Amino acid sequence: RVAAPGLHVIGYFGKPSRVEMAADKFNAYLQEEGLDGVVAARARLSQSELGARDLFTRCAKTLVLLGAPSPDQRDRALGCTLELVAERNPYAIEPGQTLPVRLTYEGRPIQGALVVAMNRQRASEKISARSDQDGRVRLLLPLGGTWLIKAVHMVPAAAAANADWASYWASLTFQVPMPPATTPTPGGKS
Repeated sequence: RVAAPGLHVIGYFGKPSRVEMAADKFNAYLQEEGLDGVVAARARLSQSELGARDLFTRCAKTLVLLGAPSPDQRDRALGCTLELVAERNPYAIEPGQTLPVRLTYEGRPIQGALVVAMNRQRASEKISARSDQDGRVRLLLPLGGTWLIKAVHMVPAAAAANADWASYWASLTFQVPMPPATTPTPGGKS
């Protein structure tokens, strides 16, 4: 329960879960999540036609606002292995404005990671960008409403993990305020 006014950062860091996938499913997953480095590594090791065992861990955050938004209110890093941090208060922007976001792995920026934003009302219309050398992307959010920003990072699993890969799934959810509805004035003009 959120009782105090302000921007609240709520996080969840899950326990690793194991999944095994056939080669075709795993390769499609790697393509969809933009994990080009893993695709190249599997090709180099002649593993592209092999299934894979993955340990995935969720690193989820949500931003909740109680009261009026202020540009001074900030998201913050919670220390998740893979983490997205909004560098501007999304509740203080309007549809059509840009939200800068930073992606880090173990506290360090990741370059070249695919970061995807989806609006709940139009989930099939994804906005994506690759992170720069500082782990930053700038996402133009054209609509108000509920947004999900996500990224996946994958590394070789530790030898004792009984898996080939360890993946981390970061997400960040929030609301972008909806523009006020216009009311028609007498005479049919708004």
